[in-house]
Amino acid sequence: MTNEEILSRIDHTLLKMTSSWEEIKTLCGEALTYKTASVCVPPCYVKPISNEYSGLNICTVIGFPLGYSITAAKVLEAERAVQSGAGEIDMVINVSDVKNKNFNFVLEEIKLIKKACGGKILKVIIETCFLTEDEKTRMCAIVTEAGADYIKTSTGFGTAGATLADVELFKKHIGPNVKIKAAGGVKTREDLEAFINAGASRIGTSSAVKLLSGGAAAGY
Repeated sequence: MTNEEILSRIDHTLLKMTSSWEEIKTLCGEALTYKTASVCVPPCYVKPISNEYSGLNICTVIGFPLGYSITAAKVLEAERAVQSGAGEIDMVINVSDVKNKNFNFVLEEIKLIKKACGGKILKVIIETCFLTEDEKTRMCAIVTEAGADYIKTSTGFGTAGATLADVELFKKHIGPNVKIKAAGGVKTREDLEAFINAGASRIGTSSAVKLLSGGAAAGY
C-alpha cells in the first residue's frame, strides 16, 4: 500500500482544547499538500477554514467528546456546522443511553442528526472502550438502521482507542451501506495498514501526515 493510498483515507485531525488558528492553518496546508480525505477540527474553526481554503473537505465533531449533550443541542450543532461549510459530521452518542438500554433514544437521535446534516456525511462515534461486545453489536444495528454513513470507534479522549477486534466486529455486523472509521491510538505505518486491511475506510489521526510525509513527498 502506497503512502498516497493511506493518506487518502486519513481524516487529518486536531481536536485539542488548546488548538490555535496557526496550528489549524498548518493542519489545512498539510491536508491539501498530502491530499488527505479531510481535516477534522473543532466546530469553531469550520467557518474560518471554509472562508480561507477552497477544495478542502472539512470534518467537525458534534457533542464532543462526552456525547451527553441534549439532542436538540447536537442537532443545532450539526445544522450550524453544515451551514458554515462542513462536509462531514462526527457525532458522539450518549453512552449513558446505551448503558440504560434506551436504544430507541440513541436511534432517534442519530436519525435527527442525520437529517440535520442535509445530505452530508455522518459518522457515529460509539466510544468502544466503554461498551461491552453485545452493546457494540447492538450499536452496529442502530447505526445501520439510522442511515448513518459510518460507524466510528472512538473520540481519542476515552480510556482507549481503536482496536482491530472492534473493526472486525463492526465489519461483521454493520449493514452494506455503512463504512468504518477507526480513531484513537493509530500511530504507526503498520497500524495504519492493519486497520485499512481489516476494513476501515477512514482513520482519524494526527500523526499520519508527519509519519508518511517524508516518504510520500519523495514518491510524488
